Amino acid sequence: MRKLTMEELNRLTVTDFKNTQKFPLTLVLDNVRSLHNVGAAFRTADAFAVEKVWLCGITGRPPQREITKTALGSTESVVWEYAPTTSEAIRQLKAAGYLIVAVEQTDQSQSLATFQPDPNRAYALVMGNEVFGVEDEVLVLCDAAIEIPQFGTKHSLNVSVAAGVVLWDFLKKMGLAG
Repeated sequence: MRKLTMEELNRLTVTDFKNTQKFPLTLVLDNVRSLHNVGAAFRTADAFAVEKVWLCGITGRPPQREITKTALGSTESVVWEYAPTTSEAIRQLKAAGYLIVAVEQTDQSQSLATFQPDPNRAYALVMGNEVFGVEDEVLVLCDAAIEIPQFGTKHSLNVSVAAGVVLWDFLKKMGLAG
């Protein structure tokens, strides 16, 4: 066994990535406070070719050293937009036809294991603040809530880890993952 070389990985250039068709998924970061988590979310968005990342409220915006360090250049490849409130971003996404899904533990959330996304719809996945989760005023605007099954004592994942788990699961279930 050996590691693949950069040439063997067939990585796209930033220009090629920008011109590549994206999957019908958008990440919405609801007041994410850690700039490292924001950078990691960009990197995950690049890895899974999402359409856009919405940075809402107190969520940091590029260019900032901590974001850039973690994003490894993906702030240049992934389209992003800022909204002063997450509710504002969600209203725009709803108007554009997205189904809004909070990644949050609620009294009505469905397990990611059983949630089946419609491959003919576009989804916006709302990822919450590291301490407080998705804001209550945002939850009422969501069409659904899903939670990642967990078996330990914490019942909490880092926001960027959760984004990776959910994005991969959506792409796989929508028949878009190779």
